[in-house]
Amino acid sequence: MHGEAPLDLEQQLARYTTLAGQLAPFVGDTAFQVREAYSQGRRVLFEGAQGAMLDIDHGTYPFVTSSNTGVDGIPAGAGFPARWIERAIGIAKAYCTRVGEGPFPSEQHGPLGERIREAGNEYGATTGRPRRCGWLDAPQMRYTLGWNGATSWIMTNLDVLTGFDSIPVGIGYKLHGKRFAEYPASLSGIEDLEVEYTSFPGWTEDITAVRQYDRLPRRCREYVESVEKLIGVPIEMLSVGPERDQVISRAGVHHGTPVGAR
Repeated sequence: MHGEAPLDLEQQLARYTTLAGQLAPFVGDTAFQVREAYSQGRRVLFEGAQGAMLDIDHGTYPFVTSSNTGVDGIPAGAGFPARWIERAIGIAKAYCTRVGEGPFPSEQHGPLGERIREAGNEYGATTGRPRRCGWLDAPQMRYTLGWNGATSWIMTNLDVLTGFDSIPVGIGYKLHGKRFAEYPASLSGIEDLEVEYTSFPGWTEDITAVRQYDRLPRRCREYVESVEKLIGVPIEMLSVGPERDQVISRAGVHHGTPVGAR
């Protein structure tokens, strides 16, 4: 950094050589260890690091990361056989966000986008960069849950939508007069997509203390169940805040058939 003294090479080599010795006992063939654990009947959980639309093959190229971010990244990145993967569970907010550039058809500019951002504290955890915010996009959700083979998903940040008079959800697109019910196969012209919305009545009650699904406000439950029908994949859990105990399980929800597999 400008104005600071240069690092001493020998000092840094000695420092990192010492650290290497401390870390050496923890270095091993993790892929083998995970496969062994699974073979012994242990439960194994993988978590994707980035959003599905940042997937290098199925995302909004070139605005993507350098790897597969979905279920197909597990065998490639972790050395875990694809045929051993028993369940895929999607996770998405009750609205949409994106960091950086790239297509975002349902993005809300101005006061609405700012209101979602502030209510959800949508700023990068490391950089503090504000995230782009918009309404839930049902065709995009069907697309991402479909190629991941998800049989259920978890809706997070539901509390952020409290206080809106109405809550739109994207149900399709128009491009140059042509309607698309599903996410377009080509990214050409995607910046010009017009989103078709349907709206649901909002709720005003504070839901952050609710711990049972049937205790949520009626309009809140109607929103959840309407989104579930639009997407076609069961919502098995909800979050109404950032804490671990603010997760609500929807008892009795059955894991469905992966969307697109019917």
